[in-house]
Amino acid sequence: MTVNRVGLVVHGGRAEAVAAARTVRAWCAEHAVGCRDIDVWQEGARHSAREEVDSAGDPDLIVTLGGDGTFLRGARLAAENDALVLGVDLGRVGFLTEVPATEVRDALDAVREERIGVERRMLLTLRASCRLEVPPHMEALLRYGRGPMLPPPRVRTECEAGGDWGVALNVTALNDVVLEKLARDRQVSVGVYLAGRLLAYYSADALLVATPTGSTAYSFAAGGPVVSPRAEALVFTPVAPHMVFNRAVVAAPDEPIALRVLERSGQAAVSIDGQLRGVLSPGDWIGVYAAPRRLKAVRLGPTDFYGRLRERMHLTDAPAALADGEAPPLWPVTTPPPGDLAHLALPPAPGETPPLP
Repeated sequence: MTVNRVGLVVHGGRAEAVAAARTVRAWCAEHAVGCRDIDVWQEGARHSAREEVDSAGDPDLIVTLGGDGTFLRGARLAAENDALVLGVDLGRVGFLTEVPATEVRDALDAVREERIGVERRMLLTLRASCRLEVPPHMEALLRYGRGPMLPPPRVRTECEAGGDWGVALNVTALNDVVLEKLARDRQVSVGVYLAGRLLAYYSADALLVATPTGSTAYSFAAGGPVVSPRAEALVFTPVAPHMVFNRAVVAAPDEPIALRVLERSGQAAVSIDGQLRGVLSPGDWIGVYAAPRRLKAVRLGPTDFYGRLRERMHLTDAPAALADGEAPPLWPVTTPPPGDLAHLALPPAPGETPPLP
């Protein structure tokens, strides 16, 4: 594909990320491609995704240099501009990033020469009973990470407004939307609705709605299921609920999940992909929906999600099973699959390089 402009999101606290950024800038200079750093901490303030991509000249490729957190920041920008995003892995877990820093030049060549696949991942979007805002006196207490918070989400003025359907917010989440307690000594009480019907009232530390991509993040830590990133689903997971039913629920993509803060609950914070974006009071609600668009992530070859799951989560085998010795690989096999299985997403056979989707 033709790459006209690259936007760089760099984890400035990692020397290897800064070095990799120099490699990307040099590649862009060699190929007459525009390149602009998108500093999300610029001038001690945070900006909306639209403002950031506008200042970067509307890049058609976002390159992130860091871990999964850096990738999430780049994904927010890519989703806003319908751009491709390429994640360079410099983190500790690396479920989202695609290539090691040593291969970033080869990866950029592959993008330019169209030797890539594009993986489309589900995003979440929100409606709410009111605009999301953080009260000024809470900003210092709830400051996100090492820098200032993102501004409140803007309202999508092109969407239809209605009292029953709330305010449409111009925001997307690749991992999750979380409603969590503000006071350590008081849980948040929330009514949870699936597809417009009450599931249950919860008293918990937090309640979250995740994408399949986000199923291996906060939801996983809270006991939720691992869902293939190829799937389309909304995953609801309660965090430390004070009730017998503490299971996660997997809903279809056309079954929105709503969370309403109950009248006797304390206030609740709304975090989107780990960043605080607003505070709800009793009676307020948010509705989480599958977004109509998808994130377009660059893939240089087949993604071994389950192998990565085993490796990154340090999965251990049952001691009794180890008595059977080391298991041989079941796939890939050396013969082609039979016709009735040819549609399956199996890894390539040894020495075989399948065409990218």
